[in-house]
Amino acid sequence: MVVYESLSDTEITDLLKSGDQAAFTEIYNRFKGLLYIYACKITRDDDIAEDLVQDIFIYLWDKRQTINFTSSISSYLYSAIRYKFFDLVDKQKVRADYVSAFQAFLDEGERQTDNYISEKELSAVIEREVNNLPAKMREVFLLSRKEYLSNKEIAERLDISEKTVKNQISTALKTLKIKLGLFTFLFLLIHY
Repeated sequence: MVVYESLSDTEITDLLKSGDQAAFTEIYNRFKGLLYIYACKITRDDDIAEDLVQDIFIYLWDKRQTINFTSSISSYLYSAIRYKFFDLVDKQKVRADYVSAFQAFLDEGERQTDNYISEKELSAVIEREVNNLPAKMREVFLLSRKEYLSNKEIAERLDISEKTVKNQISTALKTLKIKLGLFTFLFLLIHY
């Protein structure tokens, strides 16, 4: 019987890649506390830190067979926390920028849609236009906006390049901006 606690990081990583659940549990037990402390230091928020750590471990298990560990498992996990944090900050900054732009738009009184259009009707218009996007573009766009996946995660899930993902999202946004008009487009960015 294997005593997982006595295995090296390299040995435990090899077992993980072969789908050994006990190896995954050992990795989780070895690193969860340290990763949580590290995540708390960079996020300054216990709940966000906990979410980041959980996301990393879920990703680790889901991608265990395809992850290429170029260095130690600990280096990989700490880097993954950093990248996940940067991705979170980037998304929050983009949303904050759009909220600011939307508020400025409202403050200036440049409403292009009638006041009586309800949020539900507006959402239906947006949903229809998103559904009119080409299938692959729509899939990439929805993974980005509804599931909040990074370009890298989308590329891995769909087995396409990150550049293709970036181009698909950019093209989708340009198309939607043209079809929806500024007010509805800003609404889309805030709520998607």
